[in-house]
Amino acid sequence: MATIHPTAIIDPSAELAADVTVGPYAVIGERVTLGPGCRVGPHAVILGPTRMGAGNEVWQFASIGDVPQDKKYAGEETFLEIGDRNRFRECCTVNRGTVTGATVTRIGSDNLFMAYTHVAHDCVVGNHCVLANYATLGGHVELDDHVILGGYAGIHQFCKIGAHAFLANNAAATRDVPPYVMVAGAPAEPKGINAEGLRRRGFSAAQIANIKAAYKVLYRSGLKLAEASVELARLAATQPEVGAFVEFLPRVTRSLVR
Repeated sequence: MATIHPTAIIDPSAELAADVTVGPYAVIGERVTLGPGCRVGPHAVILGPTRMGAGNEVWQFASIGDVPQDKKYAGEETFLEIGDRNRFRECCTVNRGTVTGATVTRIGSDNLFMAYTHVAHDCVVGNHCVLANYATLGGHVELDDHVILGGYAGIHQFCKIGAHAFLANNAAATRDVPPYVMVAGAPAEPKGINAEGLRRRGFSAAQIANIKAAYKVLYRSGLKLAEASVELARLAATQPEVGAFVEFLPRVTRSLVR
């Protein structure tokens, strides 16, 4: 059975699975859907249209699904879609999309959003990402799978961060960050590959060596980007892990972090 504290406010249009838990003074707004096993902590606010999958945890004082912080927003219907087993810790904020963007903010599954993190309108967050305390995504940011943001890291609007990338604490990414790359500083600069993260995720020593070599092609060979892209495509033919670079480069719109 659902466990809903008597002080919680649940809009009649909200759809809650049978085993959802809602804490004291929480607010569940209209057109919110919470899947099986979701837990909403005390004083948390979830507004709609928002759809959450199964097993999500929203901790106290978090604000999920409120209107975008965009001066052009004029009350249009926009959306927030969230997958499964995400954890939104204390005072985390996630905004819906805008009609000038994709109209929807999308979050995948198995992500951890630590205290005071912010996901702005029209962002797309993949799976298994970690945003440490106070990390912030500007509008229209894309995080691929397994991205880690250190505390206070910030990402400029429209930036793309490739899979398995790592942003150090206080990093300020104003350009796109390729897969596997570790960046630090303000503005952020490449510092090598996220070798430790790759080891933890089961990449072999040979695969990591191949990724390091690909990083050198991109950043230390002196090749122009078009030339480096050709060389990376050649390597990817026999080293599938290098394919992530090849797939990412055509998506770049804000230039690569340098």
